Amino acid sequence: MFIIDVTLKNTPVTLSVQRKSAEDAEALYKQVVQAIGSGSAKLLELTCEHQPGKRISILSSEISAVQMAEKTTATASGRPPGFAALVE
Repeated sequence: MFIIDVTLKNTPVTLSVQRKSAEDAEALYKQVVQAIGSGSAKLLELTCEHQPGKRISILSSEISAVQMAEKTTATASGRPPGFAALVE
């Protein structure tokens, strides 16, 4: 299982969807990156293969980052891979 995390501008929440195969995850990752790079605002609708009823609609101009990672049980720190903010 692969996770695609999307972070929005000025929002501390990460939106995530999952794909079963690496090829599907890579295709979705490239679709999001292409939408970000296009310069125009597009509405992206993402669906999750792990939770079939889960749908996310995102305006591409509001995306600040996208990440793809293979789902693991946890890292050595006990947290799953993803975006993290280090605050002192």
